[in-house]
Amino acid sequence: MLKTGGSAEHAQTAQRFFKEEIRSYGWRTGDLRRAVVHKRREILKQFDLKFLLQVADNLFNGDINEDKNAAVFLLEDLTDKFGDPEFSLLKSWLPRISNWSDHDALVHYLIGPMIATKPARAKNVFRWAKSPDRWHRRAACVALIQGTRQKMFFPEIVRLSIQLLHDPDDMVQKGLGWLLRETAKADPKRTVQHLRRIRGNAPRLVLRTACETLHHQLGARY
Repeated sequence: MLKTGGSAEHAQTAQRFFKEEIRSYGWRTGDLRRAVVHKRREILKQFDLKFLLQVADNLFNGDINEDKNAAVFLLEDLTDKFGDPEFSLLKSWLPRISNWSDHDALVHYLIGPMIATKPARAKNVFRWAKSPDRWHRRAACVALIQGTRQKMFFPEIVRLSIQLLHDPDDMVQKGLGWLLRETAKADPKRTVQHLRRIRGNAPRLVLRTACETLHHQLGARY
């Protein structure tokens, strides 16, 4: 299904969204999600959740962009049924990431909700933040977004932002800015105070992204 359902023309245009060279079947995201969710229903009529996880694990080993995205769509919205063994499995996918699409699908839609469900798992982000791998460091930020939208993890976010404040990688800076932007939506007063404290040292990309949705009177101070 993945091999035959895309468009060669769209596969060519998809490359412009990536700095890295990617391989693509040429699916549009909405079409891919609908097709994979339909396949998920078919699989679960015959097999159990453990088998579905095995299918997803195999897919996330693929080297085509839609392989990894399909793996995430198979498991999306099922994380409330997962426990620590499944969380460990998803963490094991992090070294397989090759671009921001793989990364954000896995971390934002699978790992992030599981951290919000069990806050003790947030300790992982500080270990990822020390990794030499850019995608682990970006994961440290993106993994807390689902939680901060629920007004969780403010002390952890402050600690993490200081830890990654001088990271030179633009993917990490964008991830940190995204996290701070979502934190500003959930807790604007404390976030503005934190942004004031770090603005002298923070990269412009981080501050600009963090302040995107702040009220004009607050954002103008930056």
